[in-house]
Amino acid sequence: MSTQLKNLSDFSHTEIPSAAPYRFGIVVAEWNAEITNALYQGAYQSLIDHGALPSNIFNYTVPGSFELTSGADLLLKNLHLDAVICLGCVIQGETRHFDFICNAVANGVTNVAIKYSKPVIFGVLTTDNQQQAVDRAGGKHGNKGDEAAITAIKMADLAETLKS
Repeated sequence: MSTQLKNLSDFSHTEIPSAAPYRFGIVVAEWNAEITNALYQGAYQSLIDHGALPSNIFNYTVPGSFELTSGADLLLKNLHLDAVICLGCVIQGETRHFDFICNAVANGVTNVAIKYSKPVIFGVLTTDNQQQAVDRAGGKHGNKGDEAAITAIKMADLAETLKS
């Protein structure tokens, strides 16, 4: 397992640009709210810690991870944003529903990013059980929300650099 010994919130090996010039959308799934709220707190705090203005962070909720794609699409259609962070949590159950949701969300997030030529970040936990989700939402493996925010900052900065 790639994250077994890795903290998702360790960015000591990389340079992170300032988030100050950018506007971010965060779409959070309400399903598995204990986990997704922790992911949101990590993402929001990372954006703030790297210079984002609170007035440039737009947070919206959607019912579940499947709806993250629609939420990201609506944000990019209606707001001037430099990047959108999609936060959700899908935990393996007894049926194949897990596979369908995970694939749909991953493909949907990619398609929205391509449609708008904007970074749309996949901050969705796809875990085997609740404990793995807890471990990746502020637990022993850090917070995937932090990782998603840093990715959004770096991708927004890349897009701006390439425009220049």
